[in-house]
Amino acid sequence: MFTGIVTAVGQVTAFSRQRNGARLSVAVPAAFLSATAAGDSIAVSGCCLTAAELLPARGGRAGFRADLAPETLRRTRFSQLRRGEAVNLELPLRVGQPLGGHLVQAHVDGVGFVAPPRRRERGRLAVRIPVQLLPLVAPQGSLAVEGVSLTVAALEEDRAEFAIIPHTRTHTNLGQLRPGDAVNLEVDLLARYLARLTGAPPAGGMPGPAKRRSPAMASLRRQGF
Repeated sequence: MFTGIVTAVGQVTAFSRQRNGARLSVAVPAAFLSATAAGDSIAVSGCCLTAAELLPARGGRAGFRADLAPETLRRTRFSQLRRGEAVNLELPLRVGQPLGGHLVQAHVDGVGFVAPPRRRERGRLAVRIPVQLLPLVAPQGSLAVEGVSLTVAALEEDRAEFAIIPHTRTHTNLGQLRPGDAVNLEVDLLARYLARLTGAPPAGGMPGPAKRRSPAMASLRRQGF
């Protein structure tokens, strides 16, 4: 479990397609991996990966390698990764740590694309949301973009806009995004399960429940929802 609060920005040093997926290498500040062991989870631009191998630290920099399954490549933007690209990093939430963002599983639901913001305000980020995810995105709700916990400031048609503060812009890869760039998206955890209960179009193309009045839905209606 993660919070969507990025604690480091890494750099892709290698990305190679394999017979059954791909292998990714990322350089990071050495301090970021100080309490990490091979086999631990790391959220990379919003996608939970296993650090299959830790690379030796040199000159204050270290690194790790991760294997990407075909399913990961299908659901994320990682098939487009390039050497030298910046990726957001977060270690799993530990018991007793503050929940500064929102509960994030780092299970990417789909890929969006950066669009020019309609509001000419400084610090706005606009993202076009895939049609299957739109029912799960709400104004003032939470959405993880590239692993960053953001609040939806406006939602018009298929475009969500966010107000990005200077700290977020400079401490994540969001400040480097340009219109047309692909971004990993994860909808709010509660929205995902509520969609499953109520029969709303689910994320990721997974089959929804049968279209009959379920006991859970009937109970919600009795309580005025």
